[in-house]
Amino acid sequence: MNKSIILAVSFMLSGMFVSAQTLDKQAPQGFDIENQTISHGKIDTIQYASKTVGTTRKALIYTPPGFKKGDKYPVLYLLHGIGGDEKEWFSQGKPNVILDNLYAQGKLTPMIVVLPNGRAMKDDRSTGNIMAPDKVEAFATFEKDLLNDLIPFVEKKYPVKKDRENRALAGLSMGGGQTQNFAFGNIDKFAWLGAFSSAPNTKEPNQLLPNPQEALKMKLIFISCGDADGLMPFSKRTSDYLKKNKIPHIFYIEPGGHDFKVWKNDLYIFSQLLFKPVDKTKFDGFTVLGTPAATNIRNAQYPQILPDGRVMFKVKAPEAQKVQIDLGKKYDLKKDADGFWTGTTDAQSGSFHYYSLLIDGVAVADPSSETFYGMGRYASGIDIPFDGDDFYALKDVLHGDIRIKNFYSKVTNSWRRVFIYTPPGYDQNASESYPALYILHGGGEDESGWANQGKTNLILDNLIAEGKAKKMVIIMPDANIGQSGLRNFGERNLQMFERELKESIIPFAESNYRIKKGKENRALAGLSMGGIYTLYAGIQNSDMFSSLGVFSSGYMLPMLQDVADKQYKFLNENKSAFSSNVKNFWISMGGKEDIAYENGQKMLKELDKIGIKYSYRDYPGGHSWPVWRDSLHQFAQELFK
Repeated sequence: MNKSIILAVSFMLSGMFVSAQTLDKQAPQGFDIENQTISHGKIDTIQYASKTVGTTRKALIYTPPGFKKGDKYPVLYLLHGIGGDEKEWFSQGKPNVILDNLYAQGKLTPMIVVLPNGRAMKDDRSTGNIMAPDKVEAFATFEKDLLNDLIPFVEKKYPVKKDRENRALAGLSMGGGQTQNFAFGNIDKFAWLGAFSSAPNTKEPNQLLPNPQEALKMKLIFISCGDADGLMPFSKRTSDYLKKNKIPHIFYIEPGGHDFKVWKNDLYIFSQLLFKPVDKTKFDGFTVLGTPAATNIRNAQYPQILPDGRVMFKVKAPEAQKVQIDLGKKYDLKKDADGFWTGTTDAQSGSFHYYSLLIDGVAVADPSSETFYGMGRYASGIDIPFDGDDFYALKDVLHGDIRIKNFYSKVTNSWRRVFIYTPPGYDQNASESYPALYILHGGGEDESGWANQGKTNLILDNLIAEGKAKKMVIIMPDANIGQSGLRNFGERNLQMFERELKESIIPFAESNYRIKKGKENRALAGLSMGGIYTLYAGIQNSDMFSSLGVFSSGYMLPMLQDVADKQYKFLNENKSAFSSNVKNFWISMGGKEDIAYENGQKMLKELDKIGIKYSYRDYPGGHSWPVWRDSLHQFAQELFK
């Protein structure tokens, strides 16, 4: 039996179990070393007439082991970087060696690979100033050369399948940008896309895909980059755009920089996925590494968030005996020879999460993460992105300011701190005054919560820029007053904070900032514990506020049953005044998983009995900051209109 027959049989058998085999996440050692004991493909130089350039151009072509002119093959067009030419992949990337080894293991669908020169100009050598404008422009010109000259030549001279489902385009660096520009721009020509470490020639996502749903026609979108590559933002912005528009794709992040060590690994992984069925539901779990969390301190690479919501941790503690991550539950980390402890959590919900390191049983903040006052102490925090979180993204709009001030409270006989948001243009328009929203944090948090965890400034900046909310000043005071813990919810503390709000916070704000007076220019809101404070102070003083916002709250029963009964009695007796004063009574919950849900529903029933009108919003997410950010986003749009 000759080699070609043996090879054909091995391909047939491999196809029977390819769906069951587990694809390597990284190339194993030796994947790019030539093996003399296996069959090899063939590399040839081809020449084709280019009407686009007006000359004869060269490319390399690889035909697989066992190649037969009587068979039909799919084609991968593999593009080089800005400093290379048609020989760059062959001389530095060893594609023939990598593919030969994969064929020998039965891991590839037989294919032809074309390695063209992506610099479409008469003098297409990578000499002189490779950044000269005419040479850079030639990389864009190559789109016409590829589509109108090279592909027709290959399809005429070689036994290839000519439909888009059997045509792939991939490239590194400048070639990665070309791949995205050409493949997304010609979805009728290409069904498989591999962009490795794409360079700045990559078009902006909305130019690449003005109609993103067209990308659903692609069989595979594979975007990759080394974690230490300075060009990462160009790959990430495309992935972010695809994710936002729910386009399945692989965003493959691997260890490494901008070099052939990364690109050889990319080819090893990408080529195994080509021209066979792929399970798009598994794409999110495909990558080796994740992206550093937005809540990391400057330059910290860990924790990293994987596309499926899992979080990877890497902590250096060489003297520790045991290290865990407390994120929803405790996860044991494993120690390596260099004293680093690593581990990956289960998938986390799209939300803001507090977490701690447990080093030999002691809970400490992660030195790689920003810290937030929550859980009654400073703790690390991590924001897991999710669909729909764009409303608090940092955007290119006019921005307001967060100011931190101290004032002396005669109610508590102590200095108190307050965070204050002033809208865009506040300092420039000294004659303009604004309405004010007083917004309260929850239990275990403080006056920094709405500014830091809550993203108040970004939410309002974006709403104001979109014309969806009035310009306003937002006052974020410290609602922790009197006794701490559960006693913070007691009637004595409620009364004490009501006094501080009326006698200290509002007077301080209105005397130090250009704030319009009168209830029609004043709103009060709060989350969880702050929602209870809002209910108490707002109901008792409806002549001071035109809007009340209660987020994930309601009287804590049975602990506050007496307080609740008094409040409902007061509302019943003053229903007409309350309804006349409070034009917008806005209540929200984080779905049935919100720990305040049952108490909230009981409150709504009581309000219905009394005949108090309110607006209600149920937003899934439980008792968490994404719910409260959404509540502020919605509530602010209703204010002062």
